[in-house]
Amino acid sequence: MNSEQKNKKANVKEIAIFGMLGALMYASKVLMEILPNIHLIGVFIIAITVVYRKKALYPLYLFVFLTGLLNGFGTWWIPYLYIWTVLWGVAMLIPKNLSKKKAAAVYMIICSLHGFLYGTLYAPAQALLFGLDFKGMLAWIVAGLPYDCIHGISNFFCGMLIAPLVELLKKAKKIY
Repeated sequence: MNSEQKNKKANVKEIAIFGMLGALMYASKVLMEILPNIHLIGVFIIAITVVYRKKALYPLYLFVFLTGLLNGFGTWWIPYLYIWTVLWGVAMLIPKNLSKKKAAAVYMIICSLHGFLYGTLYAPAQALLFGLDFKGMLAWIVAGLPYDCIHGISNFFCGMLIAPLVELLKKAKKIY
């Protein structure tokens, strides 16, 4: 097995870390459920992606699985299978050579945009699951705009935590 193949697989330490990160993502969501559409999931996904790249999918999908397992695998859960992966994919496109100030701003903007677009990203699944036509899907998006605005604004401010979390994760990664 060459080093490239070895780097693609998670080692035992990473599996433990990814388990803790996925559980932490879920716990943070539960703790913040009292606040509508305000959470740290985008913060964690972007930070973990910046540090662990493709391997960030492990804690991301652990979070998705835990959410379904502990909250019920209902139709509401199906968009979770792709909606967070969209954020991961955009975070994968962030250039590695950005200055710390630019990176922090980009993280906050991406996190915020995902919040503003959450309902729009969720809508195709709703349309397919509940037989909505295009107009029905648009009506569903429009009805959710106030919540998406809260989501986007809160994600922007929560996004201020991404850069410090990235630094913390990088330091922790060096230690192990």
